[in-house]
Amino acid sequence: MGLEPELRARLEDWLDRAERTWQVVVSDMLSPPEALAVQVYCQRLSTMQCCAWGGYPQAERVRVAVAPADLPLSPRDVPLTLLNVAGNFLFDPASHRDFLGAMVGSGLVREKVGDILVLGERGAQAIVLPELAEFLCTQVTQVRSVPVTVSVLDWAELRVPEPRTKNLTTVEASLRLDALGSAGFSLSRAKMADWIKQGEVRVNWQTITQPSYALKSGDAIVIRGKGRVVVGEINLTKKDRYRVDLTRFS
Repeated sequence: MGLEPELRARLEDWLDRAERTWQVVVSDMLSPPEALAVQVYCQRLSTMQCCAWGGYPQAERVRVAVAPADLPLSPRDVPLTLLNVAGNFLFDPASHRDFLGAMVGSGLVREKVGDILVLGERGAQAIVLPELAEFLCTQVTQVRSVPVTVSVLDWAELRVPEPRTKNLTTVEASLRLDALGSAGFSLSRAKMADWIKQGEVRVNWQTITQPSYALKSGDAIVIRGKGRVVVGEINLTKKDRYRVDLTRFS
């Protein structure tokens, strides 16, 4: 996985500052593909190291800390703040996009906000850069039509919703992305192929635009708004077809 030129320039700056100052340097929030690309790049370096953390182990958006290899480095070196966005959403339910829109609409840039955990009618929790916490507590007062109160939470109060899962098995002639994706997301193969060609589908956080892309056990297929499907055990049938276990997370 290669680094985009803009991200490469930022990473080289972080690494240079960490090496010159002999200190830990931390990025803003990175998307899953960006974070993965940075970690792959850093793994090739013998004198530097990196650590990614987004507030909890399954976090999608994370900050990456880089430091000289001889310095101690752990998730504790990645500063984050947990916010509670409280309101009564019983009659006007809000989505992830609504909460994010309220924050970005206050003048914040997307790179300052990590995962947003929607808690149904109670509101949401948001992980943000610490220097933005006070600003958000005073500036975000409404999400959709609902008045909200934003406050800082202790990390012990973090509530990560349990993902809903569905296990299924499909038998296919090949391990093509359009075939397994359509089975996993309960879509027509033509619809899945269209979404792939339009760049709406990612495999292991990389956008894939070829419906014929071959999958393997452990691969994760992601469609924004639809969840993800993880490829499990693959076995060959007596008729030389593939029996594939899939787990869908939504």
